[in-house]
Amino acid sequence: MTHPDISTADITTADVTSPADGGIQSDRPTTVPAIDIVVPVYNEAAGLQRSIMRLHDFLEDGFPLSWRITIVDNASTDHTWPLACQLARELDGVRVLRLAEKGRGRALRAAWASSDSPVLAYMDVDLSTDLSGLLPLVAPLLSEHSDVAIGTRLARDSRVSRGAKRELISRCYNVLLRGALAARFSDAQCGFKAIRADHARALLPTVRDQEWFFDTELLVRAQRRGLRIHEVPVDWVDDPDSRVDIIPTALADLRGVARLLAERRRGPLGQQLVRFTAIGITSTLAYLALYLVLRTAVPAVVANAVALAVTAVANTAANRHFTFGIRDKQGQLRHQLQGIGVFATALAVTTAAIGLLHLTDPHPPRWLEAAVLVVANLGATALRFLLLRGWVFAGTTTAARS
Repeated sequence: MTHPDISTADITTADVTSPADGGIQSDRPTTVPAIDIVVPVYNEAAGLQRSIMRLHDFLEDGFPLSWRITIVDNASTDHTWPLACQLARELDGVRVLRLAEKGRGRALRAAWASSDSPVLAYMDVDLSTDLSGLLPLVAPLLSEHSDVAIGTRLARDSRVSRGAKRELISRCYNVLLRGALAARFSDAQCGFKAIRADHARALLPTVRDQEWFFDTELLVRAQRRGLRIHEVPVDWVDDPDSRVDIIPTALADLRGVARLLAERRRGPLGQQLVRFTAIGITSTLAYLALYLVLRTAVPAVVANAVALAVTAVANTAANRHFTFGIRDKQGQLRHQLQGIGVFATALAVTTAAIGLLHLTDPHPPRWLEAAVLVVANLGATALRFLLLRGWVFAGTTTAARS
């Protein structure tokens, strides 16, 4: 089950060893635990011992299933690795792996592929998710009632404490997954998941992402295979020292969504939706980048209008050629003029959104402006598809296909 991008030479394993003692194995019993709990880490020396001790104490204090903790060091440059080895030496049921490259997906792939447990789980090292959710997470997998299990912060029974910025981004991302990929799970990125090992062996070779999008891709592929995804409402407290760089991570996630969309091509309408959405994601990224550059010099409404105008022309041309299959030049000018009407509709929706935001908060932070406009653009994009298909290119797409 080793992924082509991960060779065994890139993985260092230790059970109860120090970094210098050459990987001497422990004399402790080697019974197979029911669950293997993976904790990926990168430069977490400051809080690693506290978190692992808390998790270990919780499991030893009457947890009804046999378990193992696997700490995976993603090429840390601080003292994370020596500290992880020390914890493995001092605590029963702890093993450590070290990878030569970063990436949460890479860490989970390596740890799950090397595990002999029937149920494979993982949680973030900050333990933001309350550990009382662990048994409800893994029990349905051991009973074979479910195939994959995820913690969700978006359920009605969940209790979540986090800032407005992360809350908005999380909800927008999951709305995007539902609209673009028909996702039926509610929270793709909560760092609290488990999977049956037999399904992991089947799914891992199909998952390409090695970083933060790994979770989403794994769940989408599980859903497409008809696997049963069990959701557990969790109590979750935001970690203010999170190492996630939001903007690059969000852009990488959008690229991942576009890649998964490109795999789904079912019939003319399905193909059009896939291509339109892929073009729309690319246009949204271009629009957002241009807006943020312009916003440093002009008001929000002006930056929005200019960014939309520039990307609208390219968007109409791309959809004409790729989405609706119109390759000749006949009617090109008319299509662009009609595209201006579609642009005006999108401009009205997004201008109204930014106007309402400024009525609520006259001086909102730049990230909130951008987030509101992205959400408004998602709604405008759906309207744009209907207008392009039913008005701008109506009557020409059938002829083009013929």
